[in-house]
Amino acid sequence: MNGYKPSYDEIVKNTGTPAYVFDLDVLRDRLKMIKDTLGEEIGICYAMKANPFVVGDIDEVVDRYEVCSPGEFKICEKAEVPMKKVVLSGVYKEAVDTKRTVAAYKDDILYTAESVNQFHLVNDAAVENGIVVNMILRITTGNQFGIDEVELCEIIADRAKYKGVNIVGIQHFSGTQRKNLKIYKEELNYCDSLIKKLKEDYEFEAEELEFGTGFFFEYFQPKAKKGEAEMSQEESEANARREDVILLEEFSKLLSEMEFSGRITLEIGRFIVASCGRYYTSIVDKKHNCDIDFCIVDGGIHQLNYFGQMMAMKKPWYRQLKSNGEIYMGGSDNANVCGSLCTINDNLVKGMPLTNPQLQDILEFKNSGAYSMTETAALFLSRDLPKVFLYEKEKGLKMMRDRVEAFELNY
Repeated sequence: MNGYKPSYDEIVKNTGTPAYVFDLDVLRDRLKMIKDTLGEEIGICYAMKANPFVVGDIDEVVDRYEVCSPGEFKICEKAEVPMKKVVLSGVYKEAVDTKRTVAAYKDDILYTAESVNQFHLVNDAAVENGIVVNMILRITTGNQFGIDEVELCEIIADRAKYKGVNIVGIQHFSGTQRKNLKIYKEELNYCDSLIKKLKEDYEFEAEELEFGTGFFFEYFQPKAKKGEAEMSQEESEANARREDVILLEEFSKLLSEMEFSGRITLEIGRFIVASCGRYYTSIVDKKHNCDIDFCIVDGGIHQLNYFGQMMAMKKPWYRQLKSNGEIYMGGSDNANVCGSLCTINDNLVKGMPLTNPQLQDILEFKNSGAYSMTETAALFLSRDLPKVFLYEKEKGLKMMRDRVEAFELNY
């Protein structure tokens, strides 16, 4: 599905710039593709840190939400997410909030433990409330996240001592922007061997494996190989999305080769939600400095974040919309598109092919549905936070956040 494609006048009238629009139809279609490719037996856990604005609107197409902070949990409460869909994760669990969630929602929530201290915190809170909560233990992959294998085995060995927790499985996180199938196979083999060890050594039967895939999502147009014609934006983006399906198919084969026969849930964020987003920003100034054309826009790197953008040298997929109704997806006028921040680093794209760029032209940056609105330096220079909208073909636009004056947050 191509999704939301507004005209220049529609943008000016309905959203203005800078603004985000997240297309729920595109998002649901994406989730359907993922489920259809992996198979209905594989659960999908949406990592809401990638984009919290869509939470609640995709309840029917995701099995769970990964929640990593008290703020994210409050979003789930506000969105009236069924608590049985919540996996309460996070490297830091605050005692006050953990005790509140256990007391309020009893055994509805699935908890993770990323340390021995977290394990005891949740167990003690459950015992205090006279309940037993389900938990998965996160195994570390050599960083600050998760529990060392030795300590994890000690918890499993002594699990009968803990009256507030029912350990149901293991959680493993792979990384970010991954597509190396050899590494995936090694990690899944490790999960298999760990689960087997826990059964043989401690008579623990894991019911569930939650595996964070960190699937790769392509944000940028490919460079033409020597002697080959450059693909159009439509062709290259369609090719990138075909590659997504191939990655899922190959990963599905790896899952089918596992010895583990319990429930498998994949925790996915960026790969799910990136393609549903559009970011709109207007050209507000032009200049020609030292033989280089510059277009200054009312947004910037504090609002648009493409993982892997190196010194603004890569070109994302985009549209250029003009006030006369004309729309372009390229051109012969190359310009450095820079944002509104007072830093030399505020470059969105260098040498961006445009067509006769003029003041008030609007640039639509595609695939901005993940992290742009949450992982950038949004408060730098006290620039206002952009409006955020959800879109559905049947219902139109719905504003989720109005423009926020950032100076109020900075002083």
